Amino acid sequence: MSSHQTIDRIGPILYFRGYDDDGMRLAVMIVQSQDLPAPAQISTASAQVFPACIQTVSGLNFWRYDFVLAVEEGGYRLGDDWHAVVTDLSGDLRLGFVSCNGEENGDLDRESDERNVMWSRLARDHAEAPFALLLQGGDQVYADEATKDHPLSEDWPEHAPDDPDPGALADLRRHLQDRFAERYMRVLSASACAGIFATVPTLCIWDDHDICDGWGSLPRELTESQVGQAVFSVARQMYLLFQHGGTEADIPDLFWDPTGQNLGWQYQLPGLTIFAPDLRSERGRNNVMGPAGWKAVEALQPKDGHTIMVSSVPLLGPRLSLLESVMMAIPRMQHYEDDLRDQWQSHAHRAEWRRMLTEVLRLRDSGPVTVVSGEIHLATRAEMAPSDLLVNQLVASGISHRAPPRAYARALGLFAGLGEAPLPGHPIRIKPLPGQKHRYIAERNFLTLQRRSGRWSAQWSLEDSGVTPALPLD
Repeated sequence: MSSHQTIDRIGPILYFRGYDDDGMRLAVMIVQSQDLPAPAQISTASAQVFPACIQTVSGLNFWRYDFVLAVEEGGYRLGDDWHAVVTDLSGDLRLGFVSCNGEENGDLDRESDERNVMWSRLARDHAEAPFALLLQGGDQVYADEATKDHPLSEDWPEHAPDDPDPGALADLRRHLQDRFAERYMRVLSASACAGIFATVPTLCIWDDHDICDGWGSLPRELTESQVGQAVFSVARQMYLLFQHGGTEADIPDLFWDPTGQNLGWQYQLPGLTIFAPDLRSERGRNNVMGPAGWKAVEALQPKDGHTIMVSSVPLLGPRLSLLESVMMAIPRMQHYEDDLRDQWQSHAHRAEWRRMLTEVLRLRDSGPVTVVSGEIHLATRAEMAPSDLLVNQLVASGISHRAPPRAYARALGLFAGLGEAPLPGHPIRIKPLPGQKHRYIAERNFLTLQRRSGRWSAQWSLEDSGVTPALPLD
């Protein structure tokens, strides 16, 4: 059993549902012990909204409010508390981007002020100049330790029993639900970020640690085992509830594939298209996405303005296939194979990588495209040329995950100097952040994207180096 203090209530957590002539469509979630009474109604200038309990799991009720805020309303009231929300998305606009909110081992034991220092800075930025949306690019929780302390999953992912007892498997599902719920409740209740979640609508895409380290790049006999499928199904249930405020029944309304095989999504705002392919649900050792994901990507048609792609794994990267070949030739380095298989640049995914880059260039015909990504616990950027079809990639990774050694970042930067050109005539170059000398920065960080007078720019907030100069994006 966990020795951590039980969190019996979190919220409000605000989720973006769309934007149209009526205003901003939103959902608010409050998660609390099923022993507590139903939460208060939400009041807006035009409506009174009562919560509906969409699911009960792990002793928790998930209460959701669905409503629309007109541009002039500017927020909502829950009980005695007023929560201001940016409701006009048609002019100047600020978006936040974060990823990697945790660590693989001992994350729940970290001291909150140290763990959430960059969340505190993000909250101060929001207080000074409000964000309209918060994009979360993967690894919103690190669930790797959720499998511990159960006999069926204690050795996961190194081993999974061939034919577990049905009763033990049902007990494992309950165990995983409790452990996933505990992690989400503790992470989302942190005072440093609670105000952000209550006032900035969020859009999330998951990555491997929201399931388990390396999900999809692990051997198939593990991921397709009964234990592996139990891990995935519980992770998916909790991802839908905590990161989207939804259940399986909401999938046709929230994601681009109504069958739920791929949980990617897209939204159209004035002058902006945002989309995020799901790079985990259909992933296998030899593919990043399956038919459902590719069908949705190939159907994308931005209306006008700028396009932002959220890729949980960096799309523009160095020649990791070369590094993969070298490491696989060294027996003691072969345990890193799953990490390298996770990347678009892996030998196993190179044809699929070219396919996605080709789709991005098709989108680029409609206007500027910016890829935002996390996953590597470093800050960096990249460009895919030529200049008349330039695609920018911005990597902000490690809102709370501590940075790797600077020597690692320097070595990766030297390796990136080799360059890469998977598509002829479209070389990829890893470049330093504005104001920095090195290609990769080993500091915790988050990203701000800003549209001012119709022009987009980006700035990184770095833990030690501060805020970078603005990088023009169009």
